[in-house]
Amino acid sequence: MVRALSGLLVACLACATAGDPASPAPTPPPDAVRALQRRPSRATELTTALCDAAGPRLAGSDGETLGVAWALRTLTALGLENVHPEPVEQEPRWARGTESAALTSPRAQPLAVTALGGSPSTPPEGIEAQVLEVTSLEALEALAPGAAAGKIVFANVPMTRRADGSGYGQEAGVRRLAAKAGARAGAVAALIRSVGTDTNRLPHTGGQGVERSMTPAAALAIPDAELLHRLLTQGPVSLRLRLDTRHEAPTVGFNVVGEVTGRERPEELVLLGAHLDSWDLGVGALDDGAGVGVVLDAARALLELPQWPRRTVRVVLFANEENGLAGALAYAKAHAEELPRHVSATEVDSGGDQALGLRVLGGEGARAVVSGWANSFAPHGVEVRDDDAHGGADTGPLLAAGVPMLDVAQDVSRYFDVHHTANDTPAQLDAAQLEQVARSVATLAWLAAEQGGLGRVPEARRGRSR
Repeated sequence: MVRALSGLLVACLACATAGDPASPAPTPPPDAVRALQRRPSRATELTTALCDAAGPRLAGSDGETLGVAWALRTLTALGLENVHPEPVEQEPRWARGTESAALTSPRAQPLAVTALGGSPSTPPEGIEAQVLEVTSLEALEALAPGAAAGKIVFANVPMTRRADGSGYGQEAGVRRLAAKAGARAGAVAALIRSVGTDTNRLPHTGGQGVERSMTPAAALAIPDAELLHRLLTQGPVSLRLRLDTRHEAPTVGFNVVGEVTGRERPEELVLLGAHLDSWDLGVGALDDGAGVGVVLDAARALLELPQWPRRTVRVVLFANEENGLAGALAYAKAHAEELPRHVSATEVDSGGDQALGLRVLGGEGARAVVSGWANSFAPHGVEVRDDDAHGGADTGPLLAAGVPMLDVAQDVSRYFDVHHTANDTPAQLDAAQLEQVARSVATLAWLAAEQGGLGRVPEARRGRSR
């Protein structure tokens, strides 16, 4: 890669970009921004290639190993520098075996079910018991000791479809609460209505958080959850649940890192992140193969510019996001001395549909800096928003250290139709929308790395904003 222009062009560009990062942001070179907007994208191709090469990539699995190998090969082939793996100590591996559920009274019928991440097994013969329904998180938390003694708690908490994904933020807590609250009330197992917005007979899996109960826990496909609810309005219902799961020895995974080295301030870093792992039911095309494809395509676009940005753009593909966040914690620990030099962090983990908005959470003046980027995002149909950036699961430890967050907010109206299901495959990708996201992220990476000026997040604002 040729990284230098003629002396005249370098001098002109240096004049255009000189100044302290805390000063009012200089105008980005319009030719670079236009080039990023015009370029053909490979985001869909890269996403599909990961899914086909590695398949499901749950932490500790063979697919995770294949995904890391693919990532190392691909980052190197794209031309990123300093490509390397960073070890991540992961908790005992959880693996899914066979799973089934069926009504036994008032009539027999198989139900579509899947174990929640970390769930223990039932006895080999399964658990048969009456069902006790609760219809809100509040009712689940309010279950009194003994209220569900000998029963299967069924948390029937519907999720609301919203473009901003706020329905997921409000209802996903049912996965973390169901087994613990059920056990406290004496339940022998816990079932939840899948956290999703579809009507397919495909259950959604997901993690239960770090404080897991020893009570078996599973999710019903939404049509079967609705059937169970209707039957319960008519009288007592019993079912049998069988789960065969395994907890195995701890494993070592890897974050994968590569860089577009900054031309003037290579020690200052703009982080683009996505997570490399996925749940095991599908192949993680939307969650988070799409994010991987986007950040790799953005890095490729920067590499193809005649001049790279002033600061280094670091791509981090995180391990173990789905069931532990070990990759995020390992990165923050390994790079603790560098965190004051992280200019910003962006995580792409919202599926494959179009980018709608840009948000920032930084120091004083950060919002004014980003507002000055509005014209650069207008061709993508992306508006600069006034609400704070949230960051992501993997960038949370960086926010805690004061690293400014930049979010590319996507339309997630249909994301939770396939999220954590067997349907999370490349067939769900919309190439035009995913490529619009990739161009938006490339533009954002250029502007953040070229201009800086976002400061540090004040101590009082380093908690999660959602």
